[in-house]
Amino acid sequence: MFDHCLYFNTSALARRLEREWADAFEPFDLTPPQGFMLRAIIDRPGMLQRELSEQMSIARPTATRAMDGLEAKGYIERRRTADDGRGVSIFPTRKAIGIKVALNGASNAVTARLKATLGNAKFADTVTKVRGAREALT
Repeated sequence: MFDHCLYFNTSALARRLEREWADAFEPFDLTPPQGFMLRAIIDRPGMLQRELSEQMSIARPTATRAMDGLEAKGYIERRRTADDGRGVSIFPTRKAIGIKVALNGASNAVTARLKATLGNAKFADTVTKVRGAREALT
């Protein structure tokens, strides 16, 4: 019935992928959005909250809630920017830096399983097409 429905198929795929990454990030007490967000923060210490929201393709209030959780778990700290007191830069804590390799490894393991299941070419093609559709609809 919904074989040609973009919404149904992408939503079903998103739910399945959510479970994969939830299992991967569970040892770190992180949700998938928090896990990906923390990976971005570790890779770009001092990033502005606005930049993080854009990179993650989420609204600023959504980013704020996820960062509240990361801060409560001791993974990030937020600092007001020197040039504009309204701006907030985000930095990973030592705790976050300490799990960087394991966190990236957990995510890479999921990606490797998906590539093994789908095949490298189909995996890459799917990511490219979904990203293209997302960007076209933005």
